[in-house]
Amino acid sequence: MQQATLSPALVFEMFGRINAVPRPSKHEGKMIAFLKDFGEGLGLETKVDEVGNVLIRKPASKGMEDRPVVVLQSHMDMVCEKNRDVDFDFLHDAIQTYVDGEWMRAKGTTLGADDGIGCAMEMAILADDSLVHGPIECVFTVDEETGLSGAEGMKPGFMSGQMLINLDSEDEGELFVSCAGGCGTTATFRFQPEATDGAGLFFMRLAVKGLTGGHSGDDIDKKRANANKLLARYLYDGLKAWGLRLADIQAGGLHNAIPREAECIVAIPNKYKEEARVRWNVFAAEVEEEFSATETSMQFLLESHEPTATLFTEDVNRRLILALQAVDNGVYAMSQTIALVETSSNLASIRQVEPGVVKVVTSQRSSLMSNRHNMSHTVAAAFELAGAEVEIGDGYPGWAMNPKSEILRIAKEQYVRLFGKEPVVRGIHAGLECGLFSEKYPGLDMVSFGPTLRGVHSPDERLLIPTVDMVWRHLLAILANV
Repeated sequence: MQQATLSPALVFEMFGRINAVPRPSKHEGKMIAFLKDFGEGLGLETKVDEVGNVLIRKPASKGMEDRPVVVLQSHMDMVCEKNRDVDFDFLHDAIQTYVDGEWMRAKGTTLGADDGIGCAMEMAILADDSLVHGPIECVFTVDEETGLSGAEGMKPGFMSGQMLINLDSEDEGELFVSCAGGCGTTATFRFQPEATDGAGLFFMRLAVKGLTGGHSGDDIDKKRANANKLLARYLYDGLKAWGLRLADIQAGGLHNAIPREAECIVAIPNKYKEEARVRWNVFAAEVEEEFSATETSMQFLLESHEPTATLFTEDVNRRLILALQAVDNGVYAMSQTIALVETSSNLASIRQVEPGVVKVVTSQRSSLMSNRHNMSHTVAAAFELAGAEVEIGDGYPGWAMNPKSEILRIAKEQYVRLFGKEPVVRGIHAGLECGLFSEKYPGLDMVSFGPTLRGVHSPDERLLIPTVDMVWRHLLAILANV
């Protein structure tokens, strides 16, 4: 399959144009300007709200002016992750895509299909006057990936539609009708670094990398390893066996991604260095066996390191490592009503952000607000016992299923007509902007779907090309039959 023959051609043309525009979360200015110019260039009513969300309104096809207004919604920002050996500036460089069989990928970075492909479908609908539909509002929100602040900041009245189709789901053939709420819990350890001349100490750099990673909500139940938790296991063993001391730690990345890489610099007494190497090799073998089905490219690196000028104090070193070993990570509870994760937590990053300041970032999700609070408090308690400063964010709400949804009825009916099979109707253990829309627009009838994506929030992100055409046809059929 060659890139020039991708179908639907207009959607992939728009996706290419989008990927030429840098759009990291909280840095969407160029994308906002691009979308505003795009809408105005088509002669369509275009507006931008106070936080940067863009709405482009397209009138109904002739004879369909009396149909309900349908909102099509995607987020314009993208997760910016790259492989360490890739030289790429997300604030200035265009995403470099290529076709690999039936998949589209990017060269060493996230692809941006989450949610650039949804934006591309909206732009294609706006640009194609041959389509049949009622009045449409295409909405492009900012900062979905790092806190949903675009949807949070949207004021009631910005959208006027009675129905909304969110194009930010990742499994073709599945219609999403509910989502989890979430929040972040951050722990900060502060201390005065302890000077050392390195006498009698062996310094090592430890690294775990090459993990699968993925979305900290949708992929949390797939038994993928968390690089931070793996590293914490060895640190705990080293603390107990040799009095291991941290000199630095830079582990994990974004709050909503399962960490793929983690590394630190540690010191142990010289007499234990061979024992530490042996234990590292045994540890690597044990972990590889534990995750043999899900982690086939794990790498464990131990190498000597020049002595550092400072170490973490013994007290903070101990408290931090104990907390990292103890803190909950992964699935906490399954739903009592459907086959879906109800509550989870992700140990996202552990970083010494400046000498003597270590920040640990975690995220909690649940479809039940009471258990989301409980999970956040469980994580907070582990760090509070360790003497850290802990802050629990406000978070965002979930979205409850509407059993009388008209847009869902139409979506199911048209899917069966097109493809001869029933779609799967389910919830998702991830945050969708629909949760916030349901608060701001009570009664708004919503459904979410999209083409198949894998490896989301990692440089392994890939888009299954044939499913784009299926979703496109499905979307047009829904719009023609509302």
